Amino acid sequence: MKFTLSWLKDHLDTEASLDDVVEALTMIGLEVEGVADPGAALKGFRVAKVLTAEKHPNADKLRLLSVDAGLGEPVQVVCGAPNARAGLVGVFAAPGTVIPASGEALSVGTIRGVESRGMMCSERELLLSEEHDGIIELPEDAPVGVSFADWRGGSDPVIEIAITPNRPDCLGVRGIARDLAARGLGRLKPDPVEMIAGTYPNPIPVELRFTAETASACPVFAARVVKGVRNGPSPQWMQDRLKAVGLRPISALVDITNYVSYDRGRPLHVYDATKITGTLHARLGREGERFSALDGKTYAVDPEACVIADDAGVLGLGGIMGGEGSGSTEATTDVLIESAYFDPNRTARTGRRLGINSDARYRFERGVDPAFVLAGLELATRMVIDLCGGEPSEAVMAGQPPVSVRTVDFPLAEVKRLSGLDLPETEVTATLEALGFQVSGFGDTRSVTVPSWRPDVEGKADVVEEVVRIVGLDQVRATPLPRLQSVSQKVLTRVQIRTRRAKRTLAALGLTEAVTWSFVKKTEAEIFGGGAPALALANPISADMSDMRPSLIPGLVAAVRRNVARGFDDVALFEVGQVFAGTRPEDQFTAATAVRRGTAGAAGAGRHWAGSAGAVSVFDAKADALALLDQMGFDVAKAQVVRGAPAWFHPGRSGTIQLGPQTVLGHFGELHPAVLDALDATGPLVAAELLLERIPLPKGKGSKAKPPLAASDLMPVVRDFAFVVEEAVEAAKIVKAAMGASKPLVTDVAVFDVYRGEHVGAGAKSVAIAVTLTPTEKTLTEDDIEAVSKAVVAAVTKATGATLRG
Repeated sequence: MKFTLSWLKDHLDTEASLDDVVEALTMIGLEVEGVADPGAALKGFRVAKVLTAEKHPNADKLRLLSVDAGLGEPVQVVCGAPNARAGLVGVFAAPGTVIPASGEALSVGTIRGVESRGMMCSERELLLSEEHDGIIELPEDAPVGVSFADWRGGSDPVIEIAITPNRPDCLGVRGIARDLAARGLGRLKPDPVEMIAGTYPNPIPVELRFTAETASACPVFAARVVKGVRNGPSPQWMQDRLKAVGLRPISALVDITNYVSYDRGRPLHVYDATKITGTLHARLGREGERFSALDGKTYAVDPEACVIADDAGVLGLGGIMGGEGSGSTEATTDVLIESAYFDPNRTARTGRRLGINSDARYRFERGVDPAFVLAGLELATRMVIDLCGGEPSEAVMAGQPPVSVRTVDFPLAEVKRLSGLDLPETEVTATLEALGFQVSGFGDTRSVTVPSWRPDVEGKADVVEEVVRIVGLDQVRATPLPRLQSVSQKVLTRVQIRTRRAKRTLAALGLTEAVTWSFVKKTEAEIFGGGAPALALANPISADMSDMRPSLIPGLVAAVRRNVARGFDDVALFEVGQVFAGTRPEDQFTAATAVRRGTAGAAGAGRHWAGSAGAVSVFDAKADALALLDQMGFDVAKAQVVRGAPAWFHPGRSGTIQLGPQTVLGHFGELHPAVLDALDATGPLVAAELLLERIPLPKGKGSKAKPPLAASDLMPVVRDFAFVVEEAVEAAKIVKAAMGASKPLVTDVAVFDVYRGEHVGAGAKSVAIAVTLTPTEKTLTEDDIEAVSKAVVAAVTKATGATLRG
């Protein structure tokens, strides 16, 4: 919202300076975004008179001027303007003045051997126009020596404030002045609206054509005709103010409606009365209707839009924009002035659908004062008569303004309870009354009636807010929170703690965090196990974001694809966020997902003279998943890594981490080639995804603390075993069986070789493991080692059906 300082003072009787006004606006919640002074650049220029103009001794086209600029002694100036002559009154710039056109400070110069101590300026040099054929010529009676900016005028400071959606009353200058007066910055000037008696009946009928269900679209519509107007340019003062707030003056009739909109927050519209056919009415649009708007575009009307029409068709969109065909022109002599109230929600929806942004829509969708419908019509009529002449008809009104009396039972003690300010009741009531509230009653609780222009005030807390912002938030003292007597409970939930830990872990593994949309296209959702109708968005922001994501992988793959398209082939990304398996709270999980492509493994990526990194594989994804589990406090040795990952993973290069068939913690592996094709991505590309809520909590500490490190001072022994098993047997089963063969002694089992070939037969493989035996009480003898070896062979044979390879 923009306005000028002089415009504000039309409503506010104050001696406050511009700085005082700016500070007060910010303190009462109307944050000042900027202050512009159009005349600031002209402050250093003076009105000056040329006393003499003689030929330059060394140049035929230059003149030597003696200039009286009110500085005491005449100033010598060298000038090349063809109109430079004795007696001319113009604009003078002394040395040190910054020239707006160049941005450089003027200095004393020597031109063709003659000193010049200033400059007579052209309009282009002052950025007043493109005229530069001669210096500026002012009227002869212009006072010599005064500031050119002050003499010229138009240097009224322009203030721009940010208006929150709940303050439509401050979309008019008078509303802003009311707040400042309540703050104590001056007195709100009385400005009663004169009711104008028409001299003849209104010749154009006005109606509302809605059903009972749709009557809220336009509950009241008022209008009157003024005949015999002269629609020329608006007065200069009005044009200057409209230009200052960014509006282009058009004609007196149009400028009046724009002025009232900014002055009182009351949008209006004017029609050429001779272009209206039959009855002017408000109704809902009909399929197939179109109209040409004032912005030069043609819009299709739908049955949800509120339109203004006559018997010939649509004339405009109610509360948004009028039509070009019925608009006033310079030839208009009979004008119809419209003042109506339009439903904020319907106005906003229609404007969004059609992509129309206008000052009228901006105000109506926030809620204009419904009680100012007739007063706004009378105000505009008076301005039309004063500026354009004419004879008014009687005002007509269809419907009634939707004014509802809202009263709040307000305990005065609420101010102190909610803000800490201990204010006398006289100050509380005086503040509210200055803002337009009516306060009645006696005792500790008062009845506060909310003015019609404040749709945002509904309860006691809102009333307290009004008092506090006017008195000043700086008056609210900082009060420390009470100190607790014991250690406070954790603030973060278990999932929040795990989310932060997962992010740190994955970042430490060399992955970069990404944040992707929670929505994916339907085909991608179906690929990753989603796509249920219940998870489809009712109002998606685009066709590619139609469903809630069942996995973080498609979003991360899309991010990888964009990086690859820009030449970054080795990418490692992770994300921790929500995934959705259904609409119930228990169907929503927090997933921690890592994606690697190219050679972006944990050990490094890219080519190097000492040895290039290999392509990422299923084992990189597995390492990411197990590292996550470990950092969640879960004993990785207890996790079951099995085949059978979901269909979007490669069937032979993937796995599932579980605690049994019913508790699946997550999956890892290479993405299926068909899935990569569907996502328009290229490999090698691996992913790991864990659901944080499914990871069991670590067991609580027992009463007997365990030693931080259980180390043996005896030499460990390593024995190798090679088992022949069927191809389908997983190496993990062999490792698990060997680990349980003799728990006190077997401390580690590692697979170091897998062989397939003619020596083990078809459909079989040889898996070689290294078993580490760590004694704790005495050095192992050959008999001890032999006994453990037999136990290992027996355990593996029983668990997998293996035979010891000879």
